[in-house]
Amino acid sequence: MRHLPALAPEATDARLTTAYYLDADGLGPYVTSLLARCRSVFDVKPLLTADLDNPSACGLNTDRGGVIDPGALVEGEVILQCGARIEAGAMVFGPALICTGSVISAGALVREYSVIGPGCRIGFNAEITRSLLAGHIFAKHACFIGDSVIGRRVNFGAFCSTTGLRCDNGPVAEPAVEEITVNLDGRRVGTGQTKFGAVIGDEVALPAGTELSPGTLIGPGTVIYPRHHVGGFLPAGSRVR
Repeated sequence: MRHLPALAPEATDARLTTAYYLDADGLGPYVTSLLARCRSVFDVKPLLTADLDNPSACGLNTDRGGVIDPGALVEGEVILQCGARIEAGAMVFGPALICTGSVISAGALVREYSVIGPGCRIGFNAEITRSLLAGHIFAKHACFIGDSVIGRRVNFGAFCSTTGLRCDNGPVAEPAVEEITVNLDGRRVGTGQTKFGAVIGDEVALPAGTELSPGTLIGPGTVIYPRHHVGGFLPAGSRVR
């Protein structure tokens, strides 16, 4: 299979900016600040990682008033803001940030370098890793969100999954070695990362069983009808059958 060359991200292309996918207003001080510092959607994970490695430098140590129920498993540096809750039977491995009003329910797994923005609901058998969930996101059923940027009021149906590794060049390597690219106008644009799942804009609902290819970009307000697989770039307001 012939692969198109990967190009450097273009700051002038609005489709690669966080503002194309997410409205940052009302997402709390940290998430709003994070998005404002990102030149493109590809900056979110590296900046988030650096912030969680040094939370004092970005003011994340000032609010730790959340509740950890007896029976929850919490390891590492987990910042739990006031009004957030980790229920009995949930597992959270830091460094991670759980923002105001979010609930990590029994059976959920939040792994390292994840930011769960305000008002999210993470349910039984949902797994989150190395991702930003901007706010008011429902992942209440079994699903996987990895290496991704998820806009506000996105709903993950049961058994939805992002995928962050290429598997088209033989056996999968761990740690990953091949850069993930996104496809815009027939060009491959480099993400600078070997694991990159998806960017999903505000108010998108993924039907149950949806699988997303590595480097999927879904604009806000997109309507996706029940189907097995989605990939590539979907402009804002798309309707996909």
